[in-house]
Amino acid sequence: MDVARTEAADAELVRMIECRSRKGEVDSDEFEPFYMESVRRYNARRREENRLAWCDYFERLAACLRRRAEEYDQRAQTLMESEREETA
Repeated sequence: MDVARTEAADAELVRMIECRSRKGEVDSDEFEPFYMESVRRYNARRREENRLAWCDYFERLAACLRRRAEEYDQRAQTLMESEREETA
């Protein structure tokens, strides 16, 4: 066994690993199937959580706007009634 050759190969591997870790590069072929399935499930769960959060937000916004519209309708009705009373 050639020690110098082994050390050179080790040094090359270390250099390649350090370079790739700095760049953040990973071949998609290197991912294990169970890891990719885990990532897919995680992303699907996050999308669903975000979708539900947006639905909740817009439901609350719609309810607030409905209450505000009812309030304005009541104010307008009151003003119209007071105007009728003044002209009568």
